Amino acid sequence: MTLTPGTRLGPYEVTGLLGEGGMGEVYKARDTRLGRDVAIKILPPELAADPDRREARAISQLSHPHICALHDIGEAVPTNPQDPTPKTSSSVSYLVMEYLEGETLAARLERGALPLAEALRLGGAIASALDTAHRHGIVHRDLKPANVMLARGGAARSGVPQAKLMDFGLARPMALAASALGQTASPTVRRPLTGEGTIVGTLQYMAPEQLEGKEADARTDLWALGCVLYEMATGKPAFAGTSQASLIAAILKEAPRSMAQLQPLTPPALERVVKQCLEKDPEERWQSARDIARRRYYRCDDEAAGPAHSLIHIQELPAVSDLQRALRARRPEHRLQRRAGREHP
Repeated sequence: MTLTPGTRLGPYEVTGLLGEGGMGEVYKARDTRLGRDVAIKILPPELAADPDRREARAISQLSHPHICALHDIGEAVPTNPQDPTPKTSSSVSYLVMEYLEGETLAARLERGALPLAEALRLGGAIASALDTAHRHGIVHRDLKPANVMLARGGAARSGVPQAKLMDFGLARPMALAASALGQTASPTVRRPLTGEGTIVGTLQYMAPEQLEGKEADARTDLWALGCVLYEMATGKPAFAGTSQASLIAAILKEAPRSMAQLQPLTPPALERVVKQCLEKDPEERWQSARDIARRRYYRCDDEAAGPAHSLIHIQELPAVSDLQRALRARRPEHRLQRRAGREHP
């Protein structure tokens, strides 16, 4: 059922359709109580069970600058004052989320690889968001470029888009509900693979344990993060195939092509990070998103190296203000040294 502009869901008035997917339609709406724009996701009936509401409440507790905020969950019969003839008497369940302006990372990747500095910045933001979610016991399970918004406005007023991770935790309740109903369900546009149990997620970013029908954990998200980092830096997916079968075989058995072959300026340290994310055995991967978020690799110019590049490995990056204060504190010392050098040749 498509909602038309003017349709009311409780205190929310629909103003337009933002998009459609396997998890339901997403609408732009106006919160008439608070006077702000929001995004409303209409959930399929199988996601309306109480356990799913409890997980949604847990997700709503996540507070992070790179996680799309979940404001509210609700259930209401759609009404439209402009159309007195009701289209349905059935209620719908919905999530009310932060409204974001911008484009998805998937849309951006259609134009090719990102500059390395931007890929590193966005990768660090996504890793930090995952770390917060994992420490709250929430695993995304469907991390992919389509679920990362490059948001403009708000914190991005400087003109630099900010990564916002969306659709947290929705893949798991969908999988559980579908299994209970004996159905196949997918939170993505692509059709999922099914076997002994229900496999949910976009195939290209799914970890081997998901393909094998095993339970996902935080390390499953780190596999997907590795896939996203790989694609941001090279413009190519980490794993590809001409069919579902060949793609699955690649994920289960093959190593991705070297990033440096696709993007010669790829920092070796970044390739090492991605390689460990993409270990087939979860025990061999990074064990937490914090491990990745704290390892930041920055490309810098090295005059002696010519066209090559060097890396600064910073375990804990100090705030810019701290660096500025340190530089200012050293300037008088340098001036005294230069003056002393002129006076005593």
